[in-house]
Amino acid sequence: MPRNWTPSIVPTDHDQTIYLVVNNFGHLGIAFTETDVERADLETVITDLMSGQYSDPVRVVAFNTAEHWAEDVSEDVALEILRRVDELPSSIEAFIEMHAGPSRQLSLRLN
Repeated sequence: MPRNWTPSIVPTDHDQTIYLVVNNFGHLGIAFTETDVERADLETVITDLMSGQYSDPVRVVAFNTAEHWAEDVSEDVALEILRRVDELPSSIEAFIEMHAGPSRQLSLRLN
């Protein structure tokens, strides 16, 4: 093994899109959260955000090394969460407002 060898963070499945959450850790700073590659799919990230697994999420980044792209998908994730929930968990209110705008309570008009 070479002296300057560093373990790869690239998934072993060559055509896999990975989703990582950037979290604000307060005085420790803003960083990607440690994530098991098997739990870095879109559905798991959305579920984890909705269940409060992140203390202060800032953004969600997706990347696929086989396809050579990376993208900030925060707005798409925020809109999907809004579509799924009736009431936002307090842990993601700021994330949703930052990426999808202020949440609104829609009223039904009865004719």
